[in-house]
Amino acid sequence: MALYTIGDPHLSCGVEKPMDVFGGVWRGYQAKLERALAGLLCEGDLLVVAGDFSWGMSLQQALPDFQFLDRFPGQKVLLKGNHDYWWETVSKMKKFFQENAINSLLFLHNNCIFYRGTALCGTRGWFYDPADPSAGDGKVFRREVIRLEASLSAARREQPGCEIFCFLHYPPVFSGNEVPEITALLQQYGVSRCYYGHLHGESCRGAFNGVRGGVQYRLVSADALNFRPLKIME
Repeated sequence: MALYTIGDPHLSCGVEKPMDVFGGVWRGYQAKLERALAGLLCEGDLLVVAGDFSWGMSLQQALPDFQFLDRFPGQKVLLKGNHDYWWETVSKMKKFFQENAINSLLFLHNNCIFYRGTALCGTRGWFYDPADPSAGDGKVFRREVIRLEASLSAARREQPGCEIFCFLHYPPVFSGNEVPEITALLQQYGVSRCYYGHLHGESCRGAFNGVRGGVQYRLVSADALNFRPLKIME
């Protein structure tokens, strides 16, 4: 058994959406990911996908991507990214999966999932600077903070002393700056590790990989990992 994570696979089995604009590493990326998953995942494993899973604009368009991931062993947990336009309410997505015999995909959304006693929490996150209204949507940002706290508090209610890993799509720390509302929650709830995605190509240079405020941060976007999920726990 092992726990893995990767962000931003940007699958496009059902739509035509090239990713070469982010560099040559994206050429043949779906084949790279397929080889990595086939060589890593076993029954009992769990893979967390930190957002931007599919370019499909609807659940139906994203179906080939769900089927692609579903055929590998183990369970896979999806959280929302800024390009996951297919995302609906959890009840609608679960119903769609049931109707299409997608059996191994779960959602991390206002909840937590436990892996061998460790709580897996998270949400999409968001960029927002109240001093610069053009930097993001304040309403969306506040909603994401609420969702993150709902996920973290669910973990503490269920197992008060558990270790918590947090998964975000947007980076909570970037180029020496941080999103204080997010990082404060991670510290308040005693999160030990935070994995995030969203950054590609040259943007990866601004990623923070290290410890801040007692939390270990790590970028896990697909191209930063060369399309091979990162093992984070046995």
